[in-house]
Amino acid sequence: MKILQNVSLLPYNTFGLDIKAEHFAEISSVDDLRAGLRAGIQPIFLLGGGSNVLFTQDVEGLVLKNNLRGIQVIREFKNKVWVEVGGGEVWHEFVLWAVANNYGGVENLSLIPGTVGAAPIQNIGAYGVELKDVFVRLNALNLTTGKLKTFNHSVCRFGYRDSIFKREERGKWCITSVVFSLTKAPHRLNTTYGDVSKTLESNGIISPSIADISRAVVQIRSSKLPDPAKIGNCGSFFKNPETDRSVLERILATHPQAPHYPLPEGRVKIPAGWLIEQCGWKGKRVGNTGCYERQALVVVNYGGATGEEVKNLAEAIIESVERGFGVRLEAEVNIWPPL
Repeated sequence: MKILQNVSLLPYNTFGLDIKAEHFAEISSVDDLRAGLRAGIQPIFLLGGGSNVLFTQDVEGLVLKNNLRGIQVIREFKNKVWVEVGGGEVWHEFVLWAVANNYGGVENLSLIPGTVGAAPIQNIGAYGVELKDVFVRLNALNLTTGKLKTFNHSVCRFGYRDSIFKREERGKWCITSVVFSLTKAPHRLNTTYGDVSKTLESNGIISPSIADISRAVVQIRSSKLPDPAKIGNCGSFFKNPETDRSVLERILATHPQAPHYPLPEGRVKIPAGWLIEQCGWKGKRVGNTGCYERQALVVVNYGGATGEEVKNLAEAIIESVERGFGVRLEAEVNIWPPL
């Protein structure tokens, strides 16, 4: 492992921001990671796929790029397998591996950007499935002590796009590997959420396989989300807000067709994209930034934008929605440095 100085993070973040790292190193083993800690450069910033972070300034200290690889079946049961995956593996490549081996459970999570190690932090989810549904445990290295620790499902305290690693354990660990529980055939398929069933039907598929579902999800996501190689973005910038029923009733009084989804304890989820669109932001451009024309949840860098510009647009959208609907949106993307 070699520590470099003054390195551009342009190739390492999907917003396409030319931010500099004071020090930078790529880690391919736990020994590399420990060597990085022994270098004594602080603070340490862990970087996965750079697909869920908005840099608003250069990064001081040491940026460690997680390149820990490997996918292996570690335990086999009658109807399932446990698979351990390196934290630096590209998430979608792991999904493709699972589908190719006819292991089910992650096909609905196809084409989500980022690395496997970042997935539990965010509790990634799409089309009716969340990471926590297939999660067994993870291994992580403490960035202070250099010791490895195993976190089981309950300890991670998964929530909606949330986990203990976004709260009290934020920035304290490097996730080195994750163990998933995947199904063997016959699989229990989830095709009812969003446009999955419609896409399968339009493709002439009546009895879908997990590969069919994966391809359908890729098709849907590709039609709605911009390619970061062409337009800088981090996918969905905002969480779908969860609120009390009374807030929804107030919105329905003026917008009877407002989409919403029931949650436990009488709460409801309202699509953030719908709220943003109602406030006139969808397709709107502000300087070098904007709100994507096909999906209001996506904030984009059309080229030449700074992280501060992107953040300012996001804050303007948040304030607009709060004024219009009394609902305050939260960023799903991690903003660095934290607000």
